[in-house]
Amino acid sequence: MALPATSARPRGVPARSVLIHVVRAAALRRINTAVLLLLLGAGCAARTSRPDIVTTSAARNDALARARVWTETPTASLDVRRGPRGDGAFAPGALVECTRVDRDMSGSTPKFTCRLPGGRDVKVKYGRDNGEVYAEVAASRILWALGFTADAMYPVRVRCHGCEGGTPDGDARLFDPATIERKVRGRTLADDGGEGWSWPELDTLAPTGALSTRAQRDALKLLAAMLQHTDSKREQQQLVCEADSWSTSGCRRPIAYISDLGKTFGKVNLMNRDTPGSVNLDAWLEAPVWNGTTGCRANAGMTFTGTLKDPEISEEGRQLLARLLQRLSDAQLRDVFDVARFPVRAAATGHESETVERWVAAFRKKAAEIASRRCDVTRAER
Repeated sequence: MALPATSARPRGVPARSVLIHVVRAAALRRINTAVLLLLLGAGCAARTSRPDIVTTSAARNDALARARVWTETPTASLDVRRGPRGDGAFAPGALVECTRVDRDMSGSTPKFTCRLPGGRDVKVKYGRDNGEVYAEVAASRILWALGFTADAMYPVRVRCHGCEGGTPDGDARLFDPATIERKVRGRTLADDGGEGWSWPELDTLAPTGALSTRAQRDALKLLAAMLQHTDSKREQQQLVCEADSWSTSGCRRPIAYISDLGKTFGKVNLMNRDTPGSVNLDAWLEAPVWNGTTGCRANAGMTFTGTLKDPEISEEGRQLLARLLQRLSDAQLRDVFDVARFPVRAAATGHESETVERWVAAFRKKAAEIASRRCDVTRAER
């Protein structure tokens, strides 16, 4: 390491002090660089999944510009405790028997692949201290109930043969709490840049043939900010082509949605840490929906890897989400937070005061922040 020339030393400062200062500064730079690389590595874990369709960037961009993000949904009639029905669904708290499949899994949170007796493989996330086990159930149920596409997440107990960890249970290991994921039906699209999409890309709408409006896309952005979707890197949002809608001319019915909602109901943080980022009521309440007292720039925080950067929301998008949030009853919200086992999370983190009723009240408070704002007010009127 080259030391500063003697002439660069401030007059009256001993050379030994300059040497110590230079060494300390160099060491600090190395430490900061190492920490940054570690954080980026943690946020950008290699993906082990493979897209179903790898196409050109032009075809992929066209599909994203036309993609559907929202569908009119009878929110009031949905059983949010039971969740999405159909093949691959599980009742809340169901005991699921499976056999571990040796397969690499992306990300750093506890998970594994397990084969059901019928031969179908499922992804299992687990761990009492894993905030994603709770957050994904609640966030996916809310998006589903409002009409936004989401993978179905089922809160279960898993009895796994051939697994390590968990607790002994006869000839198997029991994982409780756990979740099983049912992916959106369709074929994932990717180009040379990989799977998924970044949030700024959602601003591009096809001039003709778009399956969503600007208001619907802004409503999704605002909902993501409201939930404090902290881990918003490209691969956490997916682009899929509905079954039987892909041909050599492209995808006729593309869908864009948030595929990983594990870091929600907390507060966006640089490192995407679990404790403030997943199911932390105090942290969530600290994060306002909006940046500032006027205007409609949503508060999405800042992370090293995130792509949702305080988006500007249109008045039409704000109004749409405000109407949708009003459709959720207090009973439905209680069911969401209870079936997602938020009280278990509270006990695991030593926050027993974070009751279901307090979560409902916090949700209503944030919905009121959205309902009371105006995005079409001119500067003079402000």
